[in-house]
Amino acid sequence: MTKKKKSLPLLISWILGLAYAIYLVAYFVNAIGTSADAAQALGAGIATAMVTPHMIFVFLAVIFNILGWAGNIRWSALCGAILYAVALFLPYFMFVVVEMILSFVGFAKMKKSPAPVPEQNASGQ
Repeated sequence: MTKKKKSLPLLISWILGLAYAIYLVAYFVNAIGTSADAAQALGAGIATAMVTPHMIFVFLAVIFNILGWAGNIRWSALCGAILYAVALFLPYFMFVVVEMILSFVGFAKMKKSPAPVPEQNASGQ
C-alpha cells in the first residue's frame, strides 16, 4: 500500500482560512457584544448581516479544504477553491485571495485517481 503525499498548498490554505474564519467570528461577536448604545448595536447588527454570506462561504471553503487535504479528494479541494472565489466580498476580498490561489494550486497538483475498471461477470461479457 502506497501512502499518498498530501498537498502542501491545501494545508497552508486551510490553516489560513481557519485562522481567518476564527478572526471573523471573534471580530463580529465582539462588535455586537461591546456596543455602547442602541444605534451602535443596530449598526453592528446590520454589518454582521451583510457579511454573513461571506462568513458562510469561508466556513464551507475551510471544511472542503480540510476534507480535500486529509483525504486527498480532488473534488473537495476544487469545491473549497470555488467557495473561496465566491467569498470574494468587496471589502474583505484581500483576506481570501491567497487562500483561493493556494486552493487552486493544491487542486492542480493533486494526482488524478485512476478510473475504476468495470467488472466482468463470470460468463465473460
